[in-house]
Amino acid sequence: MRIGAGINVGTTVEGITAQIAKLAEAGFHAAWASQIFGHDALTALAVAGAAVPGIELGTAVVPVYPRHPQVMAAQALTVQSAANNRLLLGIGLSHQVVVENCWGMSFDRPARYMKEYLAALMPMLHGETANVDGEVLKAVTWAPLDIPEVKAPPVLVAALAPAMLKLAGTVADGTATWMTGTGTIRSHIAPTIRAAADAAGRPTPRIAVALPVCVTSDPAAAAAAINEDYSIYPNLPSYRAMLDLEGADTAADISFIGSAEQIRQQLADLEAAGATELSAAISGTPDERAATFELLSSIARSA
Repeated sequence: MRIGAGINVGTTVEGITAQIAKLAEAGFHAAWASQIFGHDALTALAVAGAAVPGIELGTAVVPVYPRHPQVMAAQALTVQSAANNRLLLGIGLSHQVVVENCWGMSFDRPARYMKEYLAALMPMLHGETANVDGEVLKAVTWAPLDIPEVKAPPVLVAALAPAMLKLAGTVADGTATWMTGTGTIRSHIAPTIRAAADAAGRPTPRIAVALPVCVTSDPAAAAAAINEDYSIYPNLPSYRAMLDLEGADTAADISFIGSAEQIRQQLADLEAAGATELSAAISGTPDERAATFELLSSIARSA
């Protein structure tokens, strides 16, 4: 299992670049940037990728509704050009409350929207034209995008429900999850997406799992802090459904919390469940974050 970590995007682009450089120096396999209400993740990764070699650069995730597939493809391939083909393009639907209340767009049948979106995006990323005139989306190109000497980035779809997982396995390169515990990766995420990929004759999909991680001698305090930091997520329907599948109530219930040896065992269990990569949300006090960083660095270097 590849070891990566999320970065704090609530800083300057210079600060983002410094964080990615620190992860690269420490042997992490990937740095993951979120796309919420701050920096444009793809733009920030283009800048950082031009400055920091080696490490993969993931988005977790860029919402599709505000970006036409041609815009997304052009941005992603521009990052590939700047970063020497190291982008992991994580995309997702976002949430109904955001799509409808912030952007004024319809969230009706979101799996249909993603299906049409991928039907346009994937050919454009692979140097082909797109010709999609669907129920909710039109994307037609008359020639391939003129961005030379780049490879199509792996596309990871934020997929949790069965229909989305089947779509991701059939069309894309894998999935990126959040607020989804090890048991649910084992029983639901991995078998569903792998079965879809097998049926479509596609390679084994990548399963990137993002979870809070904290090396600590005070698990109760660490759990309380994680629940405070991530209190919004159990209230969002898609994440609530995954917590319910896990039999969990809060973010801390599915987080990796404990001693270094306990964290190692939790990571081994996650890998056995089917995860191909971890995106650690390093959590806790400054000392706990430092200990967690060092542990994950050690594991990454030995992989």
